Amino acid sequence: MSWPSNNASHVNGCKRPMTNSASPTTTETLPNTGLIGRVLPSQDIRQLVSKGSIHGVEAIIEEQIQPASLDLRLSSKAYRIRASFLPGRSANVEEKIAEFAMHEIDLRNGAVLEKGCVYLVQLMESLDLDNSITALANPKSSIGRLDVFTRLITDRSGEFDRVQAGYRGPLFAEVAPLTFSIVVRKGDRLSQLRLKHGSPTLAEPGLADMHTKLAQQLPSGEQPVRGAIPVTVDTRGQGKSALIGYKAKKYAPLIDIRLIDHYDPQDYWEPIHASRGFGLVLIPDDFYILASKEPVVVPPDHAAEMVAYDTLVGEFRVHYAGFLDPGFGDPSGGGAGSKVVLEVRSHEVPFMLEDGQIVGRLIYEKLATLPDKLYGGNIGSSYQSQGLQLSKQFRRQR
Repeated sequence: MSWPSNNASHVNGCKRPMTNSASPTTTETLPNTGLIGRVLPSQDIRQLVSKGSIHGVEAIIEEQIQPASLDLRLSSKAYRIRASFLPGRSANVEEKIAEFAMHEIDLRNGAVLEKGCVYLVQLMESLDLDNSITALANPKSSIGRLDVFTRLITDRSGEFDRVQAGYRGPLFAEVAPLTFSIVVRKGDRLSQLRLKHGSPTLAEPGLADMHTKLAQQLPSGEQPVRGAIPVTVDTRGQGKSALIGYKAKKYAPLIDIRLIDHYDPQDYWEPIHASRGFGLVLIPDDFYILASKEPVVVPPDHAAEMVAYDTLVGEFRVHYAGFLDPGFGDPSGGGAGSKVVLEVRSHEVPFMLEDGQIVGRLIYEKLATLPDKLYGGNIGSSYQSQGLQLSKQFRRQR
């Protein structure tokens, strides 16, 4: 167990965060660029950094640039806030901080973010985008698997996680640990940003056909719905143990997110084995790690996103960390099909998950061009060729 230094901030007495679940959404039409929309690959992200469209208070390093996304870093300045908020079209985030902040926290020497509390952290990166580029944010995989709810906030915005075309200004992360209290520091990367030129669409030649082809490979035999490929859950398991997942223990010890392959899973998780009927009842407010029944492949010229919540498939949320990079599960990145690890939380009522039930949907989007790096061991990716796997902070079962 590693505790933060004596200078680390520690906030006590937090309860479940108050969040604005009914936040307004807006839709803006991008300028007509004459081009079909594309997700920007690593080399285009690097070019945006070079010309100052993305800049940081400290130099952006190559390790932040992923095949189709950019890792965002925490700055030294964080705030404990009394409730989640959105600034809306008439205010910036700094103005709202004056209204919602309870106190300021210095992250330079590390700080404990308590479960059940809401924090706002200014990020080291800011944007100066042109009018043809938008962006979308998501938590990184390891952060989602710790049940840390992380959302991006921008000035004068009525939506979380979305950056409108032409945005010029700072970036902030709302961070709400829901199951485990965590230690974070300046420079830690909890979320990632995917940039898009124009609006990727299924009307693009070949993309709808690829969706249909991929869906035909799924054991469920389901077809794309609204342009998304269904993902199903495995509650049957394999082998003698028939391990199907993990349920987080309540009142578990602190987790320092920088400690890799460090913590004993038994201190934090209860293993779940298949029942006789091959179903699993989700208990409200418990947090589960499960896996998809089918292996997923993301071709090198595409990126994918897991739809986090779909009321058509049940009253539960699946998969905080929605981005799958080019090469995920693909032989070009050293994979042979990778299961999607599902972070699952039921809402309000117990819910029965059956083996093979649809729990989410994958949307594939075309990249502007092949990236100059792919998801996999060559760039230090943690979850290539994964099965059921906890976040990288926990010791692997060997």
